[in-house]
Amino acid sequence: MLWTALASPLAAAVHRLLTAHMVQHLLLMTIAPALILLADPLKALRCALPPWLAQSLARIFRVSPLPQIGKLLASPIVCWFASAAALMGWHIPVVFSLSFESPALHQFEQLTFVLAGFLFWWPVIQPWPAAYTWHRWLLLLYLFLATLPCDILSAYLTFCDRVVYAPYLHAPHADPFSALQDQEFAGALMWTCVTLIYLVPALILTVRLLGRNAPSEWPPNQT
Repeated sequence: MLWTALASPLAAAVHRLLTAHMVQHLLLMTIAPALILLADPLKALRCALPPWLAQSLARIFRVSPLPQIGKLLASPIVCWFASAAALMGWHIPVVFSLSFESPALHQFEQLTFVLAGFLFWWPVIQPWPAAYTWHRWLLLLYLFLATLPCDILSAYLTFCDRVVYAPYLHAPHADPFSALQDQEFAGALMWTCVTLIYLVPALILTVRLLGRNAPSEWPPNQT
C-alpha cells in the first residue's frame, strides 16, 4: 500500500488529479497504517532482536518520563485530535497549495499522514505493548467521531460550486472531466471510503463485545 501511494503511477498523477491525491491520502493515512499495526510489528521486532538487546531496550523504555510520554501519545483523545488536525490542516487551501508547489513540504505532509494514521489506529487495533485504557464500547464512539472531520471536508469538496484548490485549475486535464468534476468525485470517494473502512472495525468490535456479554447458554437455565 505504501509503494502504491508513493512509487506507483498513482504518485505521478497526484499533481494532475485531486482524485489521485485523495486516494494517496487514504492509502497513507487510513489503510497502510492499519495493516502494518495488524501485523504486530513491535512484537515481531522484539522476537527478532538478540535477547541482550531486547532487554536493554526494555530497560531504556521503562525509564521515566518515556512511559508517561507513551501513555499520553496512546491516549484516544490525543490520537483522535492528531488524526483530525493532520487531515484538516493539510487540506486548508493555502497549505495545500504550498505543499503542491514544494516537493520537500509534500514529502513532510506524506510523513505526517502516515504518523497520524499510526496514532489513530493504535487505540483501535491495540498492538503490543498497548494496554486498554478505555472501555471498549467507547471505541465505537471514537470511530464515529473520526468520521466527522472526513465528512465535513468531503461534503465541502463534493458540494462546493467552485474549485477549492487553485493548482488544479492550471493542471493539465487530458481527462474526460473538468477540475470541478474531479473535485466532486474526490470528495465523494473520500466520503464513501472512510465511512466504509471505519465501519469494518466498528462491526467487528460490536460483535466481539456482544459475544462477550452474551449468556453462556441459550435459552438460559431457569432452574
